[in-house]
Amino acid sequence: ANAGLKPMGDDGTFLQSVPLHEVKVEPGKSRFEIIGPDGTARSLRFLHDISMRATTALPASIDAPLAFRGYCGRSEIAPDVAGKVLICFGGRRKGMVGSDERLAAAAAAGAAGVMVIDDVGYTLEQPTWFWPVAYARTITLPGATPPPAAALPVMRLHPDALPRLFVGSGQSAATILAEGTAARSLPGFDLPGRLRATITLSERQFTGENIIALLPGTDPTLADQHIVVDAHLDGYGIGTPVNGDAIYNGAFDDAAYVASLVQLARARANAGGFRRPVLFIVFTGEEKGLLGSRWFIAHPSVPLTSIAANITLDAIRPLFPLKILTLIGSDKSSLKTNVERVAGTMGIEVRPDLETVRGMIGRTDASPFLGAGIPAVAFMFGYDSESPEEAKFRTWYRTRYHKPQDDIGQPIDFRAAADFNKFFYGLTHDVADAPDRARMTP
Repeated sequence: ANAGLKPMGDDGTFLQSVPLHEVKVEPGKSRFEIIGPDGTARSLRFLHDISMRATTALPASIDAPLAFRGYCGRSEIAPDVAGKVLICFGGRRKGMVGSDERLAAAAAAGAAGVMVIDDVGYTLEQPTWFWPVAYARTITLPGATPPPAAALPVMRLHPDALPRLFVGSGQSAATILAEGTAARSLPGFDLPGRLRATITLSERQFTGENIIALLPGTDPTLADQHIVVDAHLDGYGIGTPVNGDAIYNGAFDDAAYVASLVQLARARANAGGFRRPVLFIVFTGEEKGLLGSRWFIAHPSVPLTSIAANITLDAIRPLFPLKILTLIGSDKSSLKTNVERVAGTMGIEVRPDLETVRGMIGRTDASPFLGAGIPAVAFMFGYDSESPEEAKFRTWYRTRYHKPQDDIGQPIDFRAAADFNKFFYGLTHDVADAPDRARMTP
């Protein structure tokens, strides 16, 4: 409003309401334990040792034997697992069993549930514990398609808790973890214990809000070619304290880039705008499954056919000088040419995503745009393998990603942040004022 942009939300406001449905496994009212053959109970702390995907299909209780079946691919699961909780090593490396395959195979075999051991050896992006604000609940859009095998209880297990499950089995948890981390063949065997769980669910309906504003274009002949620039406004709220801090701030993820949008809106409104109209959108619910952007695609403020391109600001970490820019979605559209042109003037090398196994394109708000056939890009600061820059990047993910420590007091390379903003503003200008409309590529 202060920049003079036009509201493009509901009923002439800047806000677009997004209806949401939450299912939560109540930590204080849910219990998980391993019961040995002699009746001895070994407790698993919910959200510390074990977590569970929250769905309305979860049973109120589980009491079932345990079976380890390696990576739980189709060839590893036999009919004899019916009624058992499967324990599976959850490798995320290229070529390993994917989550959908694992759950489909378990459901087809009649398993009572799946417990996936986190792969702490996955150095590209190690699983994060403790995450109560992320893994105690599931938030979805109304009418959302249920995940594969939605009725199947799906649990995550911290590797440190595995020895408690293996008591009396004659198997070494340490060996299984080492072999799984190395992606080697794993045995299959039944365990002498049982999983006994009591699950208490709660549900609620509520709304989030996307913020949508329009900077009108200056060329009437391009009025039906909107450029969307976006960031997301949600972090992880308030959760269990880490080093005494309970506020999961989200400074890099993604508040800094909401600020970049605000700064661009002010600067360009004062300068008279771009040839094409630009929609500034700040999405809600990105961390819960791109909920705000998915809702916008289903309920756009302008016809989808009039959205010419999308530039998403997320997953950007200005921890070191901006010499390399990883382009997410570079193989999807002609926007790569715009990116290379602007980056080239700044001496920035543009690279494709070299770690596609992390699935970054599906984890940013550019994804729903691409799914709708709209050219879209997102970015990350790039680095050479085994460089000091990579070490900084990995350390940040291990110590600050989705934690309270992603705050304004963390180390920031402000020169790099300024360079990225310069690149982003230049790219928006290049796309919005280009003679030709961006296009999807084969």
